[in-house]
Amino acid sequence: MNAISQIEALLFVAGEDGLSAAELAKLTDYEKGAIPGLVDELWQKLNDAEGPLTIRSADGRYVLVTKPAYGKLVSKYFDLPVNSKLTQPQLETLVIVAYQQPITRVEIDQIRGVRSAGTLQKLQLHQLIEAVGRKEEVGRPILYGTTPDFLDYFGLGSLADLPELPDIRDVILSDEQRDELALFDEIDEEGDTVHDENEDEQNEVASQKRNDLNLEDKDDE
Repeated sequence: MNAISQIEALLFVAGEDGLSAAELAKLTDYEKGAIPGLVDELWQKLNDAEGPLTIRSADGRYVLVTKPAYGKLVSKYFDLPVNSKLTQPQLETLVIVAYQQPITRVEIDQIRGVRSAGTLQKLQLHQLIEAVGRKEEVGRPILYGTTPDFLDYFGLGSLADLPELPDIRDVILSDEQRDELALFDEIDEEGDTVHDENEDEQNEVASQKRNDLNLEDKDDE
């Protein structure tokens, strides 16, 4: 593997978080000072080709993104009317975000034991989670939190209605057919979900939200 291919592969798996020159140097064993030149070579290679990808630099980090010319095509994918349930990886990731927010992708990966970049992108696409800021540490990674649509989808009045969770690692689901609609009922050891006086109205909104949301069958884990 040459240096350019290594950097391209690393930026691909890093997703929207991207990587800094220091991180790329550590991962590739190249000098930090050599990284900007190598990234420029990769940028030139990508832009000389007819492929869809290019590199964007922001806040000292390099991110692999689609070229503006492909914007309309990509937007068609976002608008695809696909009716299906959340996948198991999406459910696991969503529960982790709900209980640990704000949380970074790396922290989610550590809990799940697998990479979650693709899953996070899908959940953002379906407007169940969103970027809520950046963590003040090296690299300033993106922090994720749930959205109002998340509350509507699961019939929750607020985050205070989430049942108690003894251990966040309990969210790793063993049953691939787990019913997403009962997800936040089953987490509680007692099997009880907190409801308020507007429970019926919330359930009606949740039902409508689930009918309206377009969710992908497959996760790109």
